[in-house]
This record gives sequence, C-alpha cells and structure tokens, in this order.
Amino acid sequence: GILINISQLVLLRYATFAIDPLFQLFSEDIVVSRISEILVPIGISYFTLQGLGYLINIKMGWEKPEKQFMPFLLYLTFFPKFLSGPIERSNHFLPQLKEKGVYNDQDVIVGIRIALFGFFKKVAIANQLAPFITDSFSGLDSATGFSLGLTTFLLPIYLYFDFSGYTDIAIGFARMFGINLLPNFNRPFFSENMTNFWKRFHISLSAWFGDYIFRQTVFKRRKWGVYASMYAVFITWVLFGIWHGAGWNFMLLGLLQALAINYEFFTRKWRYRVFSRFPGGMSKWIGRICTYAFYSISLVFFFSPDLLSTKTYFSILLSGNEAVTGNVLTITGIFNEIPMSAIVLILLFFLIEFIEEDLNGTYEKLNKLWSGSSRKQIFLRWTVYSAMLTMLFVLGSKVQQFIYAQF
Repeated sequence: GILINISQLVLLRYATFAIDPLFQLFSEDIVVSRISEILVPIGISYFTLQGLGYLINIKMGWEKPEKQFMPFLLYLTFFPKFLSGPIERSNHFLPQLKEKGVYNDQDVIVGIRIALFGFFKKVAIANQLAPFITDSFSGLDSATGFSLGLTTFLLPIYLYFDFSGYTDIAIGFARMFGINLLPNFNRPFFSENMTNFWKRFHISLSAWFGDYIFRQTVFKRRKWGVYASMYAVFITWVLFGIWHGAGWNFMLLGLLQALAINYEFFTRKWRYRVFSRFPGGMSKWIGRICTYAFYSISLVFFFSPDLLSTKTYFSILLSGNEAVTGNVLTITGIFNEIPMSAIVLILLFFLIEFIEEDLNGTYEKLNKLWSGSSRKQIFLRWTVYSAMLTMLFVLGSKVQQFIYAQF
C-alpha cells in the first residue's frame, strides 16, 4: 500500500525530475511525464500523505482498520480540505464520523464566521498583493533591488494570508457539517526561532513529517546518539521540500530549513547565554525579526520557477546600484500596485495577533467586548461583518488561485 501511494505520487508529480532523466541517460525516447499532462488528480499530494499516514498507523497498531469503505473514502476526499489541506489524521477524522450526527445551530454560525474571515484574508489581502508578487518574479529583467527587497519582505505575508485564508474556509465549512479539522496556523510570525515557527506554520504538514519521518528515522538510528537527530532533520526537511515540487529549488528550500533547525539545536546553550544579557522584550523581538528575515529569504526558492531565476533574483537584490530618484519612482509605482487598504488590513490583523500573543489580558477584554450579547455589541459585530462582505464584493474581481492548490 505504501509503495502504491508513493509510486502514484512519483509517476504523476515527479516524473520530469526522477524518471525521465533515467531514460535520457540510456538514450531512450520515453517521456513518462506526458502522463501528468493528461492526468493530474487534484490534491494528490494531500490525499497521498493521508493514505500513507493511515497505513503507518495501522501497521504500528496506533488505530484499528476502518471496516467501512464510505467513511474511509470520505476521510481521503472530504471536499473542504481536499484542495489544500489541512492534512487530516485518520485517528482524528474517522472517530468523528462514528458519532451520531445532530444538527447544531452553533456549529453553522461558528463555521460561517470562520469561513468569512478566510475569504476576507484571501480576497481583501492576498489577492491584492498577488499582482505585485507575481510581477516581481515574471519581470526580473526590469526589477530593481529596492522592489525585490520589498517583495522579499512581503513573501511570507502573501503566503500566510493566502494559505491561512484557505485553511479558515476549509475549517469553517467542515465545522458547518459538525466536523472539526486540525488547525494549521497559530500566529507563526511571533515565533522566536525556526523550530518554533514550524510548530505554528502549516502545522498539519510539519507535524506529519515530524511524526512519520523524523521520529521513525531517529528511532532507527538511535545508536548514533545526538547525530541521529541531525541526520533525521536533514532527511525530514529535504523530503518536506521535495513534497512541494520536483525541482532543485524546493530541495534547497527544505535544506535551508534543516540547516536552520540543526543550527538552533547545536547552539541552543550559546544563544541562551548571549540573549540572557538582553532585556526580555529585546531578545524576544530580535529572535522574531531574525526568524522572519530567514523565512523571507528562503521563500525566494519557493516562488522562483527555477534556480536560474533564483540566482538572478538574489543578484539584483544584492546589487544596490540604484539612485535615490530611482527609489522614489519605484516606491510610487509600488504603491500603485499594492492598495493602501491591503496594507491597513495587514497591520490590523497583525495588531490583533500581537495582542493575543503578548497581551493576553487585553485580548480577553476585547474578546468579551466582541462576543457579548448586548445590542451595542451585536451591532458592532454586524457592522464589521457587513463591511467585510462589502469589501469581498468590491474586491472580488481580482481572481487568483490559491498558492497551495498546485501541490
């Protein structure tokens, strides 16, 4: 079963990278990748991982086999999560189907609210940033160091609002049917290191690789001591990168994450001694800024179509040969491409996340104010919802596919 799951993934997604070169090596005119031009199942990477996770759970005795086909089919193909996750675990999803389904008004209300925020993230923020991001990578010939610097800064924000928007929509729709999907994001940009970042960003995928690749590899190489973890980190994150696509760019993306996490592991005591000399708030924000900067740079590999484009991108970014007048013109052009409304909404969302992360008392008070049942509080909520719906209709003309739909 594991072999079949991996084979279909290699055949339909990695033939150009892993199979065709082998035939070319022996001068054979066989192009297996043509199959993927005809048949490309939507969400193949997601339901393949779910199938592998189920098989491993059964083999390890972590859950009992599902005896009915329809619940198992629903686990693999449940429509809200089918396109871009989150990657569900069978021992989390299937037990929910065994419970007696009862219509619940509250589930529908909460589900619609979560989905609304997801649509808003996608349409009002991510789609507004998309033209600037895509133009930066497609028009490198005319790009400037300043514009690519801003692009690099915006890449994590663009990916976050696009992908977390889809996740909210999926979780919201599932909740309307009484199904609780696994969370996928938890204020990732307030992480102080990359190890913590990947516990907050695309949680379902990083947790899947952590449980089924990292832990299994460490267990098999436990005789190596501390080097077993280092080896397992490289294996896990290189596979993590390759999962995103067939190409050296994605492999280097995973390799960068492995280097960062191993660095953090082996320098943990040294970093603690250094940062303990700084005030608590300063050391926290230095960690957050460094983490964000590293992830921003690594995302260039994610968005670039190939290594040559990546090299060109960094060459322009580091050139620094622009005049001041050129920068002024660049800034003017950039603000014509990025609506001010998107910038304001980004700041507002991150302000709310900052309050939730660092000012718990203030967040609880605001949450009580928001969720109250008085007329003023209900009026406030519906005013915000109405404004969000209006913006969705006004800004909905900019159509942009979800980034993670390609996986």
